[in-house]
Amino acid sequence: MKKLVLIALALMAFTANAQERKNHDKPNFTPEEVAELRTKQMTLDLDLTEAQQKQVGKINLEEATFRHQKRSAMKTGEASEKPSKEARLKMKHEMLDRQIELKAKMKQVLNESQYEKWVEKRESKKQRHMKRHKKDGTKKLQRKID
Repeated sequence: MKKLVLIALALMAFTANAQERKNHDKPNFTPEEVAELRTKQMTLDLDLTEAQQKQVGKINLEEATFRHQKRSAMKTGEASEKPSKEARLKMKHEMLDRQIELKAKMKQVLNESQYEKWVEKRESKKQRHMKRHKKDGTKKLQRKID
């Protein structure tokens, strides 16, 4: 009987440990570092010229700085409560406007084939992101149902 209890306790401990979500420590890069990394990756993927690298670097720095400011604002508690429907709609409009602006800037800098490849890469990244989050959402939903 004691062995059975010990085995049951061990299984419960292993199960609890296995279900723990590992919070991988992501390195906190500065906006400049993020922009530099993105620019280098784009240079490799799209075969950018020196002039294009400088222009894309500026665009990436603007975007990285903006995202860093938004993330910092979220962490400091400015958005600690759930935003209202109007606020979410406003944020969605702002995000879409920034995406349109980014596409327009990239279209000016990149040639046609580079731009098409850049759009394809963004779409595939978006699909992977949605697929990953869809999985997490269904798991959370299943836990709530159970």
